[in-house]
Amino acid sequence: EKKFEAALARLEEIVTELESGELGLEQSLKLFEEGVKLARVCNARLEEAERKVEVLLKDKNGKVIAKPFEEEEV
Repeated sequence: EKKFEAALARLEEIVTELESGELGLEQSLKLFEEGVKLARVCNARLEEAERKVEVLLKDKNGKVIAKPFEEEEV
């Protein structure tokens, strides 16, 4: 199971290699497939992190309360 940072770094390497235009078709397809898998890993990690994020708010008495993150609040 890859960590987000490692997966993202490898994905960036793949993009650079593909953008160079120096690879053959087979190597490009192989890297593209790896990139798609890594993108899915990164997306899953981000979704997991989003579910864990809580927005801290103060109620009318000034007490800090934790509330689940909702995208609309951004």
